[in-house]
Amino acid sequence: MGKLIVNMFVTLDGVIQAPGGPEEDTVGGFKFGGWQQPLSDEKAGQDITNHIAKGDALLLGRSTYDNFAGYWPKQAGPIADRFNSIPKYVASRTLKKVAWKNASILEGDLAEAVARIKKKHKEIHTWGSSQLVPTLLEHGLVDLFDLHLYPVVLGTGKRLFAEGIVPTTFRLKESEVYPKGAIHLRYEPAGKPEFGSMG
Repeated sequence: MGKLIVNMFVTLDGVIQAPGGPEEDTVGGFKFGGWQQPLSDEKAGQDITNHIAKGDALLLGRSTYDNFAGYWPKQAGPIADRFNSIPKYVASRTLKKVAWKNASILEGDLAEAVARIKKKHKEIHTWGSSQLVPTLLEHGLVDLFDLHLYPVVLGTGKRLFAEGIVPTTFRLKESEVYPKGAIHLRYEPAGKPEFGSMG
């Protein structure tokens, strides 16, 4: 059984919208696109590239698929080469066809479909896909959250964990601090939260 890894670039206040550029995702009038670049550095960039090279499939929500399919086929380099070559699975109730090479739309029950592709691949990566991730977590399909936390707050935008997320405890697997203050955190789900008094 392969692993499903959810990858996110996230601000201190949980915003994941449009880290890569001003026009990446302006839904809701979001005006802060491109917040990641000023806080990135060579070490973080190389680690992200190395991590992407390990994935042998992508699982994407509709909006992230549209963004990726409109961008990566026009790019060159190791990240573009990887994304363009590996199988891509799209979770969407409305999309009828996909044009990106090696892309297909998941059919039938989402949880069952994702379980099937986890049997076919060693490491499936999900990027962005903020509406898809809560469903994956709810069905116990996420094996690891790979988060790059950046030292900035924006006060608005799509958030990693919105209202209604299934309550979950996580176990820290790895962490690393980068030169410009970003922190790489790898968490695996560890069951339901427990509660007690600090008194």
